[in-house]
Amino acid sequence: MDRCIVLVDAGYLLGAAASLLAGDSSRSRITVDHAALIQGLRERAESDTERPLLRIYWFDGAPDRVPQPEHRRLRVMPRVTVRLGALTRSDGRWAQKGVDAAMHAELTELARNRACSDVVLVTGDGDLLPGMMAAKEHGVAVHLWAVQAADGDYNQSEDLVAEADERRVLDRTWITKAVQAKDLGGVCAPPPVPRPEIAAILSAPLPESALSSAGERPSRDAEHAQAAPSENGTEERAPATKGGVPTPKDLAALRAPGAHAHPQPANATLRWSSDKGWVDRPGTAAESAEAALLPTLAQLTSAEQRWADREEDITTVGGDPYEVGQVFARRWMGRLSDQAQLQKLSTMYPRVPHRIDGELLRYAARFGLLAHKDDQIDEHDRYAIRAGFWREIDVRTAAEHAPAGE
Repeated sequence: MDRCIVLVDAGYLLGAAASLLAGDSSRSRITVDHAALIQGLRERAESDTERPLLRIYWFDGAPDRVPQPEHRRLRVMPRVTVRLGALTRSDGRWAQKGVDAAMHAELTELARNRACSDVVLVTGDGDLLPGMMAAKEHGVAVHLWAVQAADGDYNQSEDLVAEADERRVLDRTWITKAVQAKDLGGVCAPPPVPRPEIAAILSAPLPESALSSAGERPSRDAEHAQAAPSENGTEERAPATKGGVPTPKDLAALRAPGAHAHPQPANATLRWSSDKGWVDRPGTAAESAEAALLPTLAQLTSAEQRWADREEDITTVGGDPYEVGQVFARRWMGRLSDQAQLQKLSTMYPRVPHRIDGELLRYAARFGLLAHKDDQIDEHDRYAIRAGFWREIDVRTAAEHAPAGE
């Protein structure tokens, strides 16, 4: 058949691109426009082989072979087929398992069935040499593409290079049309809007007993409390008191009868991401009951909307933790029939009601945000997810309260 097929070892292509552009083979150091990359591969393959493209096979690793956000985007693109091997962690490094074997099997099967006249291999793995030789024996022309090496040398197996019929190098100019090095100087998500009521509580003087106990705590505890007093993704920094930043137990002591301290500022509250972690104060039971009455996104979503949500998740949602929180909040707000419920939720900041919080984190887990070791979302990602959620809520409520004409 007079057509070409491209087999891409994503670990090699993106790892070599990261080395070239960022000086480190970690794919976390680069951002990839997958649509532009696939289009570039197609155009280059059809130009080099002078054959129309049949298909691009994208081989990559994933924890437990579960598709990650980039894989979900790729596999719905025209003429792209994704094949996943396992991704395992050993000695602190991630390693692909089964990817080269899958490429070998696909290459030999395509050649045996005469599915193409030309095959383009984007890989550097010498384990593919037997497959390349078998394809040539079946009359297939083999084109081997390399990514320009960061040190100017080859980053491919010498045997693989010697056996190929045609060889090309994807240089820096070609790579940067779809791949860019990340600017690691910034933050992963915009900081949440400051909430003065939390800063007011944290700066309130402590009882003498709390001060003495706080002074005995290791500085690590104080640093952690100052950086993240809320488990709900809302970092609030406030000046530490003389004896250290107060813990939830210290804050509760501020309200205890006979406590020798200044009273808390009016309407100041400190709330957490669990229904069980409230500072004791009047109205807690009533507010917990109100939180339980707020509907979940699943309760607000019809079967048709669920299908549309899945399509959006696959095609447009990138999987950044902050973005995931925003998408979830937009859907929840957009499907509320009673907007008073939105106002109730807004007053609960920074605590996301337990049922909605659990649903939010389960939704985020679909985007590969689970830490493979213990199937939990990384703490930093949880902060970003909830920060995105609250940012979207703030934008909506601020718009509703803005004066007409603004």
